[in-house]
Amino acid sequence: MKLGRNDLCWCGSGKKYKKCHAEFDSRIEFYKAQGHIVPPRNIIKTTEQITGIRKSGKINIAVLDYIAEHIQEGMTTEEINQLIYEKTVEFGAVPAQLGYEGFPKSVCTSINEQVCHGIPSKDVKLKSGDIINVDVSTIYQGYFSDSSRMFCIGDVSEKKENLIRVVRECIDLGLKQVKPWGFLGDMGYAIHEHAMKNGYSVVKEIGGHGIGLEFHEDPWVSYVSKKKTDMLMVPGMVFTIEPMINAGTDEIFLDKKNDWTFYTADGQPSAQEEIMVLVTSDGYEVLAY
Repeated sequence: MKLGRNDLCWCGSGKKYKKCHAEFDSRIEFYKAQGHIVPPRNIIKTTEQITGIRKSGKINIAVLDYIAEHIQEGMTTEEINQLIYEKTVEFGAVPAQLGYEGFPKSVCTSINEQVCHGIPSKDVKLKSGDIINVDVSTIYQGYFSDSSRMFCIGDVSEKKENLIRVVRECIDLGLKQVKPWGFLGDMGYAIHEHAMKNGYSVVKEIGGHGIGLEFHEDPWVSYVSKKKTDMLMVPGMVFTIEPMINAGTDEIFLDKKNDWTFYTADGQPSAQEEIMVLVTSDGYEVLAY
């Protein structure tokens, strides 16, 4: 709906449109007229919504901190699942993954050559040399958050340690490209270039996503993109940075037995970490890690 300059702003601030988002909207229209992909209004978060998402993110961080204190060799991935469920509920929140499109557990636990969406099991026990991604998502008072971390179990090979190091470097480099009126492609390009420079590949088919009011929102976030492409970043956007980086080929396949878990096609290890980021007026704020 087109607002008059003296109408109340669409963001709920209570201010007149001309003193709130009128200039902001005009700037977005300028980029749209140049042919760029711009964010729809419904994914630009209000101050109230950001406050709620931030609270959810703090719980997500606390749950992963709790797992970092307890994860160890000999533990089953189902035990990790139970710890996450219990700790999330203790905070008055709900695991976002539990029941999402039929997903049966409260967390994804992806080990070694599992790229993502590993399903916890009492039959899968962590052993020395494993690397595991623990992907936690939280709903708190209707707001969603999402982040993941890699953990090394016991004596991990230098090959796997280097892979995890580069994943973290990629996220740091990508994060430096998150700024208002920049492009998601700038971030994806930085990640892809650093991974390739270190001899790794980046999964193309699976990316990050907008989040906050729903588990998965627009935009879909690629990590094999080019500069000045993909969606324009503006203050109030919230999305994840979560590249999946493989030691070998970027080709992956889906486990047809569960229709969830992806594996590397060559059996080489894969690593991923995930942060949730808010675009601010002068840069970014990490809401979950």
